[in-house]
Amino acid sequence: MIELYTWTTPNGEKPVIMLEECKLSYEMHLVDIGNGEQHSDRFKAINPNEKIPALVDRSMGGYSQPVFESGAILIYLAELTGKFLPQSTRHRSQCFSWVFFQVGHTGPMIGQYHHFNSAAPEKIDYAIERYRKESRRVLGVLDGHLANNAYLAGDYTIADMMHYSWARIGLKELAEDGEFPSLRRWAETIGARPAVRLGLEKLQTAKDARG
Repeated sequence: MIELYTWTTPNGEKPVIMLEECKLSYEMHLVDIGNGEQHSDRFKAINPNEKIPALVDRSMGGYSQPVFESGAILIYLAELTGKFLPQSTRHRSQCFSWVFFQVGHTGPMIGQYHHFNSAAPEKIDYAIERYRKESRRVLGVLDGHLANNAYLAGDYTIADMMHYSWARIGLKELAEDGEFPSLRRWAETIGARPAVRLGLEKLQTAKDARG
């Protein structure tokens, strides 16, 4: 059994989407980060960084494999199943380039913009403007690449799953009407996939059930 510890955030959505795309059986454990559940001793034993998501693979006989950081989880599942990760060196390196672009740019920049613009107790104009500009630049990089490509790395891969939730939020919060048309087309395509829809519905249903 694969156990997934997650929450309804862009980073938390990624492994849910991947597990559904791979048609793997898994048990979902919600970690309410608003209530500080990620700081519990039980969760810290799985992820010493005390962040969601985290995964424990108990399907490996008597050995339980913990994996944390969303990028590492998707790579682990891709290698476990042989799915959504190119085999050729050229396309594999392209996929990893976009995976780490998300880890280093798309997620952190849009996440910081959202925090300073919507959640911070004090409005700091410099921080808001800094992360707004950089987030829009990142969206532009994605849009430019997708203008000539259906997906980020050839076929549909973990690179697309890594970016989807962050790009969706970025388009909602930072883009004007009609901006980034190629990125919008790509996001609509990913969002229409049955596994993506099912995974996000399961995650939201689980959260709603907790009240």
